[in-house]
Amino acid sequence: MLRRLRGFVLPTAACQEEEEEDTFPYEILFQDLDRNGDGVVDIAELREGLKNWSSTFGMESEKVLDPEDVAPAEIFKAGDTNADSRLDFQEFMQYLKDHEKKMRLAFNSLDLNKDGEIETSEIITGLKSLGIDVSEAQAKNILRSMDSDGTMTIDWDEWKYYFLLHPAKTIDEIAGFWKRSTVIDIGESIAIPDDFTEHEKSSGHWWRRLVAGGIASAISRTCTAPFDRLRVMMQVHSSESTRMKIIGGFEQMIKEGGIRSLWRGNGTNVFKIAPETVIKIGAYEQYKKWLSFDGAKIGIIQRFISGSLAGVTAQTCIYPIEVIKTRLTVGKTGQYSGIIDCGKKLLKQQGVRTFYKGYVPNMLSIVPYAGTDLTVYELLKNYWLDHNAGSSVEPDLMILLGCSTLSHTSGQIASFPLTLLRTRMQAQGESEKEKTTTMIRLIQDIYYKEGKMGFFRGLTPNIIKVLPAIVISCVAYELVKRPLELT
Repeated sequence: MLRRLRGFVLPTAACQEEEEEDTFPYEILFQDLDRNGDGVVDIAELREGLKNWSSTFGMESEKVLDPEDVAPAEIFKAGDTNADSRLDFQEFMQYLKDHEKKMRLAFNSLDLNKDGEIETSEIITGLKSLGIDVSEAQAKNILRSMDSDGTMTIDWDEWKYYFLLHPAKTIDEIAGFWKRSTVIDIGESIAIPDDFTEHEKSSGHWWRRLVAGGIASAISRTCTAPFDRLRVMMQVHSSESTRMKIIGGFEQMIKEGGIRSLWRGNGTNVFKIAPETVIKIGAYEQYKKWLSFDGAKIGIIQRFISGSLAGVTAQTCIYPIEVIKTRLTVGKTGQYSGIIDCGKKLLKQQGVRTFYKGYVPNMLSIVPYAGTDLTVYELLKNYWLDHNAGSSVEPDLMILLGCSTLSHTSGQIASFPLTLLRTRMQAQGESEKEKTTTMIRLIQDIYYKEGKMGFFRGLTPNIIKVLPAIVISCVAYELVKRPLELT
């Protein structure tokens, strides 16, 4: 039944904008959704109807309009005015009328030349205003997924048909289909999520996304913690005459403190996820407001600047925890009983200043890491899309994982010398014989004693953990989405 609505129901409804609308088109759609004919539509019937609806779009759009993604519960929340968890015809019709008005505003905002059709150039311009850069091939592919008559332009009927039973109602939310997902965490710092839509803010999805991301990050960091500790140990002890190797490093840590010592410092690493996330996202939103003018949408450059400044803000606030984590990681068995004990001893022995050792190289590392990561990811993703524009609007999961792995690895390499300086400075004073040195002096010492490769000690275990960290983070996120009602 839904297949014939494209040529009959929606055009009929569209031509009656300036007069009282006929209820017949809505009745046909409602009757098709009301499988048992009891005069109301429940969640199960709506979900089944959405499956049939999405199948009329063709293979490409099934991914975009998957019934799990359109959140039938959100349609009920907007349309179920008497809160009985069912939609009668009047509620269903009123929801569609209200939703169509919002979709008309979204359509008009993309139709820049006001000719009643959305073209490739308008897709590019509209998404660019939201900070999403797409190539012409990508824009054509987006149009093709909605184009039913082969004209490579989208009129109002095609637009409305495509988004009619999807709760997205603004350009910002629609553009979310083509944004990068930034839930991936590799243990160094929390990535800033894409902008939360008004729909997510009002429905509470924003905090559930954060909780899911936090849980996924904790699982990912815990699973890869042995490699993280080995990296720190290699960075700190690489200046000794006997250089620490990967196998030898694991053997040395196990011999000194047993299997459990491989996870030393991981509790602190997990503990700082929550405050870091909250501070970074709050700062990110504030910096975006300051960088926007007259309510205009900010572009990719402003987003990058906002993200970098948010990273600096979050790191400044939680940096003492970073220092404690490093000290616990390189400490010997029994040296510290926990986070509080370590903090007390550091304060007593070395004073408040010790909690900000390595602060400068840590701040400097944010820009090369974030910049390289973002640039490489976009280059790889756009290259793939430009050469596969005829097969998919978005790359599949394996392609995205590959792009993420290479971009994160590139970011790690670009910022690693600064990361090493930070770790060395954080660990200064661990031994009574060790003297505290400045960053410039430390750079000179590493260069003359260890050569250029001395700035990359510990890079290998750091690279090794990137792929498993990304995979574990993604799998964990998918597993915790369902209990949090994010599916």
